Amino acid sequence: MEYIAHIAEDDRTHTLEEHLTRSAKLASEFASEFASREWGYLCGLWHDFGKYSESFQTMIKAAHGMIDDSIHLAYKVNHSTAGALWAIENFGPLGRIFSYPIAGHHAGLADWQADETGNAALSVRLKENKLLEIAKKEKIPAEILERPMPKDKPPQGADPAFWIRMLFSCLVDADFLDTESFFEPDKTTLRGNYPTPEDLLQHFTDFMEKKTAEAKSTHVNRLRANILDRCIAKAKDKSGIYTLSVPTGGGKTLSSMAFALHHSVAHKKRRIIYVIPYISIIEQTADQFRKIFGDAVIEHHANLEVEDEDEMATKIRLACENWDAPIIVTTAVQFFESLFASRTSRCRKLHNIVNAVVILDEVQLLPPEFLNPILHVLQELSKHYGVTLLLTTATQPAFTPQPTFNFKGLKDTREIMLSPEQLHNDLKRVRVELLKPLNEVVQWEELNERLKQHPSVLCVVNRREDCRKLWELMPEDTFHLSALMCGAHRSTVIAEIKKRLLNKMPTRVISTQLVEAGVDLDFPVIYRALCGLDSVAQAAGRCNREGLLKEGHVFVFRPPTEPPIGHLRQAASIGKRLMESETADVVSLEQFTKYFQELYWLQGERLDQHGILDYLKDGELRFSYRTAAKKFKMIDDTKQMSVVVAYTEGAALIDELSKRPPDRNLMRKLQRFIVNLPRYLHEKLVTEGSIRLIHPGIYVQGHSALYDEKTGFCADRSMVYQPDDLIA
Repeated sequence: MEYIAHIAEDDRTHTLEEHLTRSAKLASEFASEFASREWGYLCGLWHDFGKYSESFQTMIKAAHGMIDDSIHLAYKVNHSTAGALWAIENFGPLGRIFSYPIAGHHAGLADWQADETGNAALSVRLKENKLLEIAKKEKIPAEILERPMPKDKPPQGADPAFWIRMLFSCLVDADFLDTESFFEPDKTTLRGNYPTPEDLLQHFTDFMEKKTAEAKSTHVNRLRANILDRCIAKAKDKSGIYTLSVPTGGGKTLSSMAFALHHSVAHKKRRIIYVIPYISIIEQTADQFRKIFGDAVIEHHANLEVEDEDEMATKIRLACENWDAPIIVTTAVQFFESLFASRTSRCRKLHNIVNAVVILDEVQLLPPEFLNPILHVLQELSKHYGVTLLLTTATQPAFTPQPTFNFKGLKDTREIMLSPEQLHNDLKRVRVELLKPLNEVVQWEELNERLKQHPSVLCVVNRREDCRKLWELMPEDTFHLSALMCGAHRSTVIAEIKKRLLNKMPTRVISTQLVEAGVDLDFPVIYRALCGLDSVAQAAGRCNREGLLKEGHVFVFRPPTEPPIGHLRQAASIGKRLMESETADVVSLEQFTKYFQELYWLQGERLDQHGILDYLKDGELRFSYRTAAKKFKMIDDTKQMSVVVAYTEGAALIDELSKRPPDRNLMRKLQRFIVNLPRYLHEKLVTEGSIRLIHPGIYVQGHSALYDEKTGFCADRSMVYQPDDLIA
């Protein structure tokens, strides 16, 4: 009997033996990057063990009309548990290592215990011995059935829970790629064929030579050149954890990429992953890199990942990236939530982080409530998986371990710059002062009058609602920037702002904090709503950026509204006290050290507020993967929902979505036309028909009035319809 794994629409069959052996080979190749080749091979070889059953074979044939069997047509056969049981039968307690990836290769990594997840718990599933007995009755080839315990050793001292998650990643990606090669062989040919690190370095060198030749010989540019040279020189050093402490405007983006490229060539790293704090600035950074490296760059964030479990949702979920490109630009949310994830789509790419260079931009923005688990996994990647980490910021946080308040920190970090303090002083070109004493509120109307006195000025506020309210008071030619604008819209507006500033045209901008990281703007004057010192420094980095003025001015004020509750409000409280203290420089490196130490000290045990690490520690391999993933949410997705908007090309993409489900290329395009809304508001708009569901987990703008070309998504216009919207 020929056992079938998959059947195509043209009735071609993918034999089970072929699928298992090819998946095993791929998984072993992936796992070999962290000395686990044989472990990966067995995960791949046994993952569909349960398809060796009469019930599954009848079901799949009936589903494709190869036989007439209405009863089995309605079946959903469990084919992922048998392989997990086989591993335990062969290897005893160590078989649990295989059981997590194999049992979870569709549903995701499970919790061991049944406390929170009930019948989905792995310990419960492993009691279904009948599934294994059914498979063993079939004629399974001996080369699949009879395999010895792997002889290769996993990384010594590695975290077992994380290592198993890496094996899971190898299996999921291998399974998907082999399945894809069967169903869509043309797509397989599109994968790979990327330029080498040497090629990328040459592109970068050519770009920088041209850029340097065109740059004016200013004090700031000479300092940037020195920073670049230092990064290139240090790239020859061994793999590990590096910090790059460079003030905003010092050219961190290109200098960090120079380090990564030279380091990749010197140490044969496989790719560069550039991690950005906000979705709002990912477009600019990715576009900047594409100008240098072309299609070798992909950007990836999590706005359109789908939770539903039906067939269409699965196809959409699997269209997500596996990070096989040489340069990845992603968000901190996508990167870190993936490292603690249980879902297949999130974990699929993890093995491609091994032996990479990871640049963490603006690392001071990592959320304190997750800091201990984040730093634990970063240490793990560096120590056991060949990852070189580069932590860049203008205000390096105090990551030194502090056992007095359970702050594990990072060990063995190395600073690239010889004297960050001297560099800070050399690049200082801004005076930061208080508009009024910080116990006095500045009303929007008063702020508006002050802003209008400046031909060119940037005002940064803490809330999207504040941004729109202040903008509505300003003159008509004022620009608005907030996360209620999709990425494509923000990019267009930022490009126009840059053009006007370059041509010395009057330019007033009201923005949320999205301009504070990675957006290269240069204003003579900036107003910043009360916030943490790190955000003040980021805002100051948009002022007198090129050092063309003797001194730029940044005014900190207390707005009528408080910062959002939680970390941001706590940071603002600490910032207020430090800025009101007697000091010559409110954003000195000494002040930053005090700021971060106090911020982390106040958190104390809450540096792992949700107990993530406790869920992933057990001497008998009883891990709670699903619970840990559920609790590790840097952005609470229970409070946020995405919508695709009809801004420019977005309208055509919505039309395309109405005709077919999205593949990977379409998902990439959609990323630039997404706005995130509070869940309560999203649900209200869905009920009204202003937002409509078009595919599982993918919602689109329902009528044109919802999106404004100045301010972006305007939920208050949800019941205002344009004439064209009323035409059937």
